[in-house]
Amino acid sequence: MNSQVEVCFEQVCDEAELDEQWSFVANKSNQRWLWVAIDHATSTVVSYVLGRRTDAVFKKLQDLLSPLNIVRFYTDDWGAYERNIPQKEHEVGKANTQKIERKNLNFRTRIKRLARRTICFSKSETMHDIVIGLLINQMEFGMDIHAAPPI
Repeated sequence: MNSQVEVCFEQVCDEAELDEQWSFVANKSNQRWLWVAIDHATSTVVSYVLGRRTDAVFKKLQDLLSPLNIVRFYTDDWGAYERNIPQKEHEVGKANTQKIERKNLNFRTRIKRLARRTICFSKSETMHDIVIGLLINQMEFGMDIHAAPPI
């Protein structure tokens, strides 16, 4: 007997906090930024992108968030947010970005590549992105990053 079960779920995220976090690859002049969006209500990471601190990289994050139809964004005063988020959906200030700042601190504590003063750094952008992505997947979604791939 082969029975099929249809499972549907809806992710609800009306408000999001956005922030970027500095790191580097090989030397401090080769900057790499972790752009993160979290659900304002639950503090869960909704999406993240690694790249430069440019509008183009922010737009990649924005594209990942667009299917969620978020109606309110809380950010700091970095210019990319002002230029790319409609004013009626955007609120700048520290009052509503405390959760994402705490999340950044947790990431910085767990992975030294995100620390401001460190001797631990990546030599390639690919490895840098993989290590940070694995950390986020393990911390946020409980994924076993040590599990062998399915055969």
